[in-house]
Amino acid sequence: MSKQVWFGGIHFKEEGDYEIILKALNHYRKRLQTIGNSPELKDAAAMFASVLQQEARKTVPKIDEAIKKIKECLTGSQPLDSLIDDIPFFQKALSCYESDIKKAQDTGYDYFVNLVGDMKVAKEILPSINTANKRINQFSE
Repeated sequence: MSKQVWFGGIHFKEEGDYEIILKALNHYRKRLQTIGNSPELKDAAAMFASVLQQEARKTVPKIDEAIKKIKECLTGSQPLDSLIDDIPFFQKALSCYESDIKKAQDTGYDYFVNLVGDMKVAKEILPSINTANKRINQFSE
């Protein structure tokens, strides 16, 4: 039985998809650290909000670990294939980033606009997010 090859790794390292993934992970960290200020959470029941905040605190260290792991793979101290198990986490960060950019565009809420930053740059990032999301999940036998 042949082993699958992660073609997404080629895109990740050689074509720079790691840059958008690192941006997404940093955005995801920022989002989780400020989740208490989210307009969505302010409308949630108090018990639900506290559970979300607790989960956010648990996830932030995982983001830091993922960023460290990416940097180790880029320097060659870890094999690129060691990131395969993290693909769902990367996709979650990319999805969060994309969603928050769209919320900033659609709602104009200060929370999302401040979280995303420069809206012109954010709009230009959207296609890169979609491309990276598709390509990191490419495998072949």
